[in-house]
Amino acid sequence: MNLKTYMAQTAVASVITLVAAHSVAGGLGVMLVSAEKVPLITVAEHASASNYGAILAAAVTTGETEEVHSTINGQLQAFLEDDLGRAFTFASSSIRAMFGTAQNFGQMVQRSYPMVWRPAGVTFLAHKQTPQGRTQDVQIFDAAGTAHYLRYYVTQTPSGWKISGVQLLDIADISV
Repeated sequence: MNLKTYMAQTAVASVITLVAAHSVAGGLGVMLVSAEKVPLITVAEHASASNYGAILAAAVTTGETEEVHSTINGQLQAFLEDDLGRAFTFASSSIRAMFGTAQNFGQMVQRSYPMVWRPAGVTFLAHKQTPQGRTQDVQIFDAAGTAHYLRYYVTQTPSGWKISGVQLLDIADISV
């Protein structure tokens, strides 16, 4: 197998793995919808020596985005299961230090972010690097069907992505 074929197959396999992981996460009880689409046909049909860099850069960005989605979904699922200890593990060290215990953290989320405590649906919107750090905009539906827009601030650690803050947004603050 030549390098060109190997690189194209590796890129396609990475995308398939990410799609499969996204589908499994959806079976955990939280509706997952991603606003970002991965061009499978483009990767398979246009893999050439001149665009390997673009394919690999897209795979890395998509992988990081999926990892951030997985972190947020993991915390949302933990809240749905009333597993405050596990939900607390998705918080950054600064958030954990601020609240001290998983119970304190859970009480704050329940009071201040009821849509996060019991989400009925989640749609991932823009994922980007900002002057304030990496962010993931999310649309969360509460049990009454009302849409809420939040910006998650995340930081990469040796043990994966951690949530370092959440900001409620107005619809005007959202970029898709």
